[in-house]
Amino acid sequence: MDWMTPLGYLIGFGTVGYVLVQGNSVGLILNTHAILLVFGGTLGATLISYPTTLIVQAMRAVRVFLFPGDRPDATALVRTIVRLSEKAKRQGLESLEEDLTQVGIPFLSDGLRLILDGVPADIVRSNLIKEIRFARDRHAQVSNVFRSAAAYAPIFGLLGTLVGVVQVLMTLTDPKTIGASMAIAMTATFYGIFSANFLFLPIAGKLTVYAQEEIFLKELMIEGIQCLQQNEVPALTARKLESFADAHKRDQLNVVRRAA
Repeated sequence: MDWMTPLGYLIGFGTVGYVLVQGNSVGLILNTHAILLVFGGTLGATLISYPTTLIVQAMRAVRVFLFPGDRPDATALVRTIVRLSEKAKRQGLESLEEDLTQVGIPFLSDGLRLILDGVPADIVRSNLIKEIRFARDRHAQVSNVFRSAAAYAPIFGLLGTLVGVVQVLMTLTDPKTIGASMAIAMTATFYGIFSANFLFLPIAGKLTVYAQEEIFLKELMIEGIQCLQQNEVPALTARKLESFADAHKRDQLNVVRRAA
């Protein structure tokens, strides 16, 4: 588990909860009608916007967001490829046949299968790059589901505010109902803004980061597969892959500096 996720939720909920408790407004915020309007409307609009298959993928992605599991490490991946390079150098490329099921990384196994089948290097690279492109598009679509929900939620919060104001205007002669109508008007906006910025956008952001990490590791594997196919010495393979990883880290740092 990425401990930043529960830590972030703990700090966020704790901060908001503290403010609500200190302001004696916890009871006013818990409004069933506002919750149904914002979350029900957001869910309905999202379901209308995307096909069933993508909605199912988004639901699975929530589990990845909460419990990402053991993610491949670039250093361990470089060691694996260098080990395969050493074995191929000693026993020949055909000796990697028995490692296909032991690698444990489907993308790397597929690349090894291609080179063992004698597929030319340019076609191997082209096929693997296509797979990366498809994976990038698939991850972007899943992240967009949550970004769309983040766009819908404040709108439905505003809609709840309008509904509450209309109810207030309709019941001006009955002071007893004005409070309930104003509660819907105020709390709907709260739920819309809160859910967008504390639920949907964080999920989309972290899934995007995970997708970028996956794409980088696949690009690293392509470099390693090409080194294996060209029968390069293990030391040169290790240097190339380490340089590739270092360049990727430098690019990330440059992006962060430009953003700052």
